[in-house]
Amino acid sequence: MSSSLAVIALLAPAVLSVAALSSVAQSGLRPRLVLFASRLAMIIALAVAILSALLTVLHGPLTSALLGFGGIGFSVRLDAVSVSMFLLVAFLGLIVIQYSRNYLDGDHRQGAFLGGLCLTLAAVFLLVLAGNLFQLVAGWIATSLTLHRLLVFYRERHAAIIASRKKFITARIGDACLIGACVLLASAFDSTDIASILAQANTFAAGTTPPAVQSAALLIAIAALLKSAQFPTHGWLPEVMETPTPVSALLHAGIINAGGFLVIRFADVMLLSAPSLHLLAIVGGFTALFGGVVMLTQNSVKVSLAWSTIAQMGFMMLQCGFGAFSIALPHIIAHSLYKAHAFLSSGSVVEISRSAWKPDEQIRPHLGRMFTSLALALAVYALIGGPFGVFAGEPAAVVALGAILIMGLSLLIAASMQGRLEREVITRTVLAATAASCAYFVLQKGAAALTASTLPAIPAPDLAGFTIMGLVVTSFALVTILQILAPTRAEGAVWCAARVHLANGFYVNACFNRMVGALKRPALAKP
Repeated sequence: MSSSLAVIALLAPAVLSVAALSSVAQSGLRPRLVLFASRLAMIIALAVAILSALLTVLHGPLTSALLGFGGIGFSVRLDAVSVSMFLLVAFLGLIVIQYSRNYLDGDHRQGAFLGGLCLTLAAVFLLVLAGNLFQLVAGWIATSLTLHRLLVFYRERHAAIIASRKKFITARIGDACLIGACVLLASAFDSTDIASILAQANTFAAGTTPPAVQSAALLIAIAALLKSAQFPTHGWLPEVMETPTPVSALLHAGIINAGGFLVIRFADVMLLSAPSLHLLAIVGGFTALFGGVVMLTQNSVKVSLAWSTIAQMGFMMLQCGFGAFSIALPHIIAHSLYKAHAFLSSGSVVEISRSAWKPDEQIRPHLGRMFTSLALALAVYALIGGPFGVFAGEPAAVVALGAILIMGLSLLIAASMQGRLEREVITRTVLAATAASCAYFVLQKGAAALTASTLPAIPAPDLAGFTIMGLVVTSFALVTILQILAPTRAEGAVWCAARVHLANGFYVNACFNRMVGALKRPALAKP
């Protein structure tokens, strides 16, 4: 009985699809029917998400019966992973829909925009609720195609067209990888049911994994990296700023997380392929460093936020590569909430920064302050992490991620020491670092408890895994030192030249631009 109730979750994408259809009749200015239908559909979707969460709490993981035949059709998988994403997308979708009502007010295609937004959210729901491989692939592809329509909403903007072309090419390669992975999984496990595949994956002993499953895991990793704008196919993400702000918020707070969701969804399969995990860790770790450094050189608020998303997605892939899937899931949720707020309030951020920015008040930090900030960060980490058992035999992945957290805290504290050493500012910053540490450990332990029956425990790394962890931690340490000390050379020619190259992402995106015709001048309009 409880499993049959799970199918009610499909009501969410259904009502949003109906709302999207209403935009066919009213696609223009101030469409009353579409405004009413889109808001009502999102309220229903959020209510269904809450009900699904209650069902999961009461009955545990559930999989509905397949509405189809031959393994092809629609079914719902409700567990800690899918319900978390369901609630997140429903909550953010309601906010974005409401924001769009005012943001697009007066636009001559307001109805069409809201319809496209509803259709995109419906596709995302199909993806995160997928109980079988067919629905997973369908939701994955539909999410990309419906998003593409929103990215080119203003077709007269050349930059939007170029960015969407690069996104389209990257997405189609990712689609092919996911389709290949699902075909291999269905063949190897003789089932398209995701719960059955994960259960069977747990039965394989070390060294007995079929080659088809290992190949499928590798394809899943590649598809996830492409979907999450990881290096070197990251260039399209900072360039889609020509779209309306609600699209940017939905993209950066929700859709970009699809790659991470895919890896977490198939965590049991990913653990069967060490090379796949190593690929995620290497590419994700490098992208996190690369995106974080480039972000510091950007002058545009929205472009800086886009590079921040690239870096955050890289760090999430790094967590998955370490096998810390239960830590990556709350990272997705926290990042989504933060980034949605950041994009939707980006206009006010510009005004605040204009009034608060005073260049002559910056004083360059020195080595003493760097070591002081590091010592304070270590003290905060030890003080907060001790009661949570960080020194009591935690997995190597948690230790490595904790070391990266310490570097982030030291960077935060060092920033408060730029300028006059005001005790109040430094004290507030240390308290903020303490609060951030508390939140990190609470989320980590809470997520581990909530996902214990859904996600596998963090595995012990092999020799290659230990090597990668060491390289990642060392790289993060070097970049942290660079970020703290770089202002001391801000007036030097070398740093100024390096800053220019960093601001352009070391021109990695230039080849892709040439491929899609971005370097061609648009045709001039005839007089």
